[in-house]
Amino acid sequence: MSEWNAWIGREEQRRDLADPGLFTRWCATLDRAAPADGFVPQGFHWCLCTPDAATAQLGPDGHPRRDESPDSFLPPVPLPRRMWASSKVEFLAPLKVGEVVTRTSQVASVTEKSGGSGKLVFVDVAHETHGLAGLSVREVQSLVYREPAAPGTPPAPPPLGEGRFDPAGWNQHRMIQPGAPLLFRFSALTFNSHRIHYDAPYAMGEEGYRGLVVHGPLTATLLLDLAQRRLGDNALKTFAFRGMSPAVADEPLHLVMRGQGEAIELGAFAADGRQVMSASASA
Repeated sequence: MSEWNAWIGREEQRRDLADPGLFTRWCATLDRAAPADGFVPQGFHWCLCTPDAATAQLGPDGHPRRDESPDSFLPPVPLPRRMWASSKVEFLAPLKVGEVVTRTSQVASVTEKSGGSGKLVFVDVAHETHGLAGLSVREVQSLVYREPAAPGTPPAPPPLGEGRFDPAGWNQHRMIQPGAPLLFRFSALTFNSHRIHYDAPYAMGEEGYRGLVVHGPLTATLLLDLAQRRLGDNALKTFAFRGMSPAVADEPLHLVMRGQGEAIELGAFAADGRQVMSASASA
């Protein structure tokens, strides 16, 4: 897509602290105790080196505004609806509470496609997060930009059906009901002001969702937490997830896992069996 070629290879670097207070609040959000070894569990890196645009620089959706200037890291794709579609993560060394962290990010590709909902633009961003011991996390995130919902389009996802999720065949199963307070806390931890996660009239009236949307990385964090309950903290070498369908706040969300070693499968499902997220990992 030639109009975005100038953004491919564009880099930014951010510096942060694996702050003990932030980590305590992260643990509280997930209803878990802090590990005694002083290392942060996998998934905490999504709370670090977050975008810090001034409030006046936010767009109508709550994300930082993008433009043609050299300071705009992401390309100014004109499509209004944005999602974090997927990630591929390598965990190389655990981060320690209180250490300084740096993250280098680079726009790896910009690709235009067409889907059932119209034009789509995918932006892949490669991140490398370093701690005091060197490279800690390597990740490629795929962001997708979509056209506005056409008038008369049914809200997404569809209403819950008559089916029921069956956890048979999965070794681990946990059901939670992510409510607005959990979404608010995760938005605060990740400094994410995307309005679909806290502003129900905007999420439903402007972006066509059926209710408040559970963050993709929150669902991914809950799947990592499920793996850590089974395998222990910092046990995974790789983790990859892909969003399949939005999860709606205040509705049951089933988290499941099976397999071992190099072939671990994870997933998140709505109460009626609709798949919300697919994931894989190796330990």
